[in-house]
Amino acid sequence: MSDQSRRAAKKAQTRTHVRDTAQRLFSERGFDAVPIAEVAAAAGVAVQTVFNHFATKEELYWADRTPWVDGPAAAVRERPAGVPALTALREHLVASVGRFVERLADPTGRCTIADLDRSPALQASERELHHTAEARLRDALVEAWTGPDGEQAPADPRTAAAVVSATWLAVTRILVTQPRDPLPEPEEAAGVAAATRALAERLLTRYEAELVVPVLADDTVPALRAV
Repeated sequence: MSDQSRRAAKKAQTRTHVRDTAQRLFSERGFDAVPIAEVAAAAGVAVQTVFNHFATKEELYWADRTPWVDGPAAAVRERPAGVPALTALREHLVASVGRFVERLADPTGRCTIADLDRSPALQASERELHHTAEARLRDALVEAWTGPDGEQAPADPRTAAAVVSATWLAVTRILVTQPRDPLPEPEEAAGVAAATRALAERLLTRYEAELVVPVLADDTVPALRAV
């Protein structure tokens, strides 16, 4: 192994150790109650070392816990040949909704919800991550509909991409956050997840059909036809 490879491995090991230490402390005592200095002390590193790996305390909390931020955009960009962007997105979101709700049966998933309930700062950062996911999905849809090999697109692909990213992610966010209050009993989570997944499938299938099927035959509602 080269010196560069050893340094990279050491850096990754330190990052993982700091992340695991911080997330354990956050789980035990609550996000707001644990300062970065305490994380550094518990991990046996300098405070600056923590910030070398994580720009903010919120970033440290969410580290490696947010596949949902890049997942929708990746589902569009990495879809198999011949699969429409909206179909790939719908399938990804429906599956993700089910997984998120199923995690409410798991102690780690329930602990994450408790962390959020106790911390306005985490709630705010979660909303910011949602906006990031929305922006990344919007860009991915624009690429899918305007690129040189793009599929048949809506009349106004940029507006359609903005509408889809905002509304579809808002719907799925509601579906995964609604079961948090109150949390289902662990043995009930699978049933709640199945019902939530079915509802997501019905709603998103309807939205997909409305966008791709030209149901308007005249110019009486140009604003809708543009999308």
